[in-house]
Amino acid sequence: MRVAVMTAPGAVHVEDRPEPRVVEPTDAVIRLAATCICGSDLWPYRGIETIDGPRPMGHEYAGIVEEIGPAVTTVRPGQFVVGSFFASDNTCEICRSGYQSSCIQREAAAPGGAQAERMRVPLADGTLVATPGMPDDDLIPSLLAASDVLGTGWFAAVAAAVGPGKTVAVVGDGAVGLLGVLAAKELGAERIIAMSRHESRQKLALEYGATDIVTTRGDAGVAEVKDLTGGLGAHSVIEAVGTQESMLQAIAATRPGGHVGYVGVTHNVTLPGMDLFFSHVHLHGGPAPVRRFLPDLIDRIWTRRIDPGKVFDLHLPLDEAAAGYRAMDQRDAIKVLLHP
Repeated sequence: MRVAVMTAPGAVHVEDRPEPRVVEPTDAVIRLAATCICGSDLWPYRGIETIDGPRPMGHEYAGIVEEIGPAVTTVRPGQFVVGSFFASDNTCEICRSGYQSSCIQREAAAPGGAQAERMRVPLADGTLVATPGMPDDDLIPSLLAASDVLGTGWFAAVAAAVGPGKTVAVVGDGAVGLLGVLAAKELGAERIIAMSRHESRQKLALEYGATDIVTTRGDAGVAEVKDLTGGLGAHSVIEAVGTQESMLQAIAATRPGGHVGYVGVTHNVTLPGMDLFFSHVHLHGGPAPVRRFLPDLIDRIWTRRIDPGKVFDLHLPLDEAAAGYRAMDQRDAIKVLLHP
């Protein structure tokens, strides 16, 4: 089968690799209907994260079950399924508390890469959620978004205690930040401030429910958020980048007693202890427990209440994965969907 492989920073190609098969009795093999490139894939692409040898890429997926192991009971061949980027048993004490991404049996849900034609999913019963039926083609991008960026943006909003009457600021205008805007709107936020310097992303943020756009960043961006909130800062701030600047900007834009939900994969972030001590800001985040939210998100998509698939502004065949990486790296695309 065809799989996208990264061999070095800036070097992605699609090659033939062995077909996946059931290895453990809890495995499933699915045929991908769609996959995509994640913002976190750009860290090794840009050389910020080390690559130790050729790496099959991808961890976002939606498709049709082709084979299951003898212990799998919750999905069956022929069903359309969506799963999280971490495999989980969904039964351990940590999973039952809603943190499946820290499951005691956690492992990568796509050990052979999801930017591929097929993939093996471990712990299928606890990882995969079937849709009510076979989706129309136009729903597939949104269902794919649920496997990571929508679930991650949703977790960021939940971690930031977004709710009715709240003012929310969103730091980061990638797919996760934009879907954090959508999540904030769905969770009842009264005001949503999207921080973005890119017109196409601002437009989508407004479609998803943003009420204000702030085009500056750093201290200037914080000052604008405070100007919009009577000098206090936002009740809830979503941090969807993962850099030192974005984290400090998120914390500084939060009012005392407010909450920051951080989901950007962090790189070289350190926090000033004394400033944090006196801020009275709550910090919560990490790898999103997407599996917690999947049933609800699938229902919202299936009933066409939300359309997160709009973040995929470039669709390419899998064999053109390298072009997709270049487009995202150069910010010519928000998020690239790959058709296997």
